Amino acid sequence: MDYMAVVSVGLVMGTLGRLYLLRVDYRQYPSYPQGYIVHLALGFIAAFLGAVAVPALVAKEYTAVTFLALAAQQFREIRDMERESLKNIEETELVPRGAAYIEDIAKAFESRNYLAMLTALVASTVVEFSKKPVLGVFTGAVVILLLSLFTRRKRIRDIATVRPAEIHFQGSILCIEDIQVMNVGHPVSRKIFMEKGLAVMIEPKDDNARATLANIGQRQAIAHDVAALLGVKRDVNEVDFMPLVRIDLETGKVGLVIVPMEKDMESLIKAVRMVPVLESSRRKPLKSKAGRKASD
Repeated sequence: MDYMAVVSVGLVMGTLGRLYLLRVDYRQYPSYPQGYIVHLALGFIAAFLGAVAVPALVAKEYTAVTFLALAAQQFREIRDMERESLKNIEETELVPRGAAYIEDIAKAFESRNYLAMLTALVASTVVEFSKKPVLGVFTGAVVILLLSLFTRRKRIRDIATVRPAEIHFQGSILCIEDIQVMNVGHPVSRKIFMEKGLAVMIEPKDDNARATLANIGQRQAIAHDVAALLGVKRDVNEVDFMPLVRIDLETGKVGLVIVPMEKDMESLIKAVRMVPVLESSRRKPLKSKAGRKASD
């Protein structure tokens, strides 16, 4: 069969797969249009390398396959590029993402180029041996859907329940129910917390979730995403109104307090539930014998 058809189907399906996985959401990352252009261009290159691999093997051009190894090296550099870019703008965030969140985003963008390459490889292989471009397109679409399901990350709603919580003060100590958060010395700040502040309690569903929520990186990600969605009434160097996430060491419950731009408890609960569970923060102590024994 004409190699042009084989490569074209693989190239198109791989690029479409990268486009399908590339979304600008409430976090506004990647940026539009510059970030889109960068990632689509890299996805196109990944798809091309995956698409030409099978024709190269059929033509016994085995040296061409070494480009796949070169591509893997280049995609590892993409992770470094994303990490460095996010670190450079971290100091401009009123509520920083944190190192764990940045690393999670960088790994995601690296892996999605491999997914584009794999989609193109599978689609071109089907076209090469079936001689039916339509079947290659269908197979590529199935691979895209399967990979998108496989890489779908969990959210806080999957590992914990989120409910409204009460803010109160013990003297000058800000508390979320029975969790002490911080000392708020200025009476005006305490008044603002009582009038405009909101708090939620995040209760883990099991010990795996408890260990995940105990991770500092995961808690920082919650604070960042909530601030990105609801806004926060603070400016540079204002410590009092920084969104804070604190854990109850006895129960594993996590309390979040924030002074948002708009006081809306329903929106706050939805925002917390949407926060992704970071790969670097996930813990599964119940998978081990020691962890199961300790939880008894």
